[in-house]
This record gives sequence, structure tokens and C-alpha cells, in this order.
Amino acid sequence: MADLPDQRNQDPWARLRRHTSARIALGRTGVSLSTARNLEFQIAHAQARTAVHSVLDLDLLEQQTGPLIRTASRAPDRAAYLQRPDWGRRLDDASAQALEAQPKGADIAIVLADGLSSLATQDQAPGFLAAFLPMLDGLSVAPLVAATQARVAIGDEIGAILGARMVVVLIGERPGLSAADSLGLYLTFGPRLGRSDADRNCISNIRPGGLAAPDAAHRAAWLVREAFKLGLSGVGLKDRTVTVDALPE
Repeated sequence: MADLPDQRNQDPWARLRRHTSARIALGRTGVSLSTARNLEFQIAHAQARTAVHSVLDLDLLEQQTGPLIRTASRAPDRAAYLQRPDWGRRLDDASAQALEAQPKGADIAIVLADGLSSLATQDQAPGFLAAFLPMLDGLSVAPLVAATQARVAIGDEIGAILGARMVVVLIGERPGLSAADSLGLYLTFGPRLGRSDADRNCISNIRPGGLAAPDAAHRAAWLVREAFKLGLSGVGLKDRTVTVDALPE
């Protein structure tokens, strides 16, 4: 008779943890976390800090997305960006002047912002754009804009200067202890200074372990069409899409 596996040291939660990256069922050894769970926490914390402080490689991003208009917020460095969120919401003077020289009046302006995880923008934005841009057939798109030391609301000023009817901001989300590479999308119809979060629609957790790029692009394109149809975005625009897998053949 074959020896049965020793069940005493097997983790009964391991099977469930395979289905989520969330930190669940950590267990304990005595009154403390086990060594394995403690090391996992330290790794996750280090990854989150790296995501926050890493610099967006604009040269590499440009190779993947095509030409970018490079802009920066009023935050002169990362420390100022973290301490003064208001500076991250506005362009510096040089960037505003550079945008003034661009063609005006496109339907959509797209902004690639570093946010609180440049890793997310670096890794997820190119794949999302590859899926999203072909879905905008019939709509004009302004030249892509990259914004560093940026918060979501910087898109309002960028869209307003470019005279775009809508702005779509792709931005690295605040990393947690289970995902440091999550990209967020914020869509605002009629961008202008003073817009609030209630005026935006958000699609979050765009990453391989979350919302896949094709599904996120499908949802975003639906919201774009509905926003133009209704002339608004935000709380008045509800996402009624289904996942890509659920679409009819």
C-alpha cells in the first residue's frame, strides 16, 4: 500500500489562495504570522514602494505607443508630488505653453500619466491602447500626451487646452499589498478646470491579474460612445456593458 501524504503540514487554504491575489487566510504560528506570510508581506510592501517611487520611462513608452507630447505637473519632484496633491493636478507653465501650440478640436484627448504607480502605466498602457484605439473609429484623437508627477485632474487642463470634447486619463493607481501594477482609466466629457470626481467615469484594476486590456477597452469604448450620445459623463452615465467573453459571436 502506497504511503499516504502527510496532511499535518499542508496549508488547508492554499487551494483557495490560488484563485486570488488578495491577502486572505494568513494563518498564524503561535501569536504571530508564519515566516512565509511575513516574507510575502515584506515583498509586497517593497513592490508597492518601488511602484510609487519609480520613474516613468518615456523613451520606452514612446517606442510602444508612438509619439508623445511630454508634459509635467507643477510638482518639481516626487517628494513634492506626494506632499502636495494640488500641484499634481495642474500643468507647469512650459507644458501648458507646449500644448497651446498643438492642433485643437479633437473629439478625444488621451493622457498617459504616471500617478502613484509608474509601473502600471509602463506595463499596462500600451496593451490597453492597442485594444482601445481601433474601437474609436469615426472619432478624432489628439496626439497622445504623457504627464509626469500627475494626478487625475491634470487631464482636465490638458483636455481644455487641446479643445477636446473628452479626455481619457490612463494613470497608475495607488499600489496595495496585492497589486502594484494596477492601471486606472478616468473619462471626462467636456474637460475644464474645476471638474470634480462626480464628473468622471472610472475603470480600475486594469492588469493581467485583474481586468484584462480587451475587456477594459470594450468598456471604455462603450462609455465614450454613450458620453457623446448623452453629452455627459460621471454619475449620470452608468456602465451597462458586459464582459468581452459574454458578447455574442
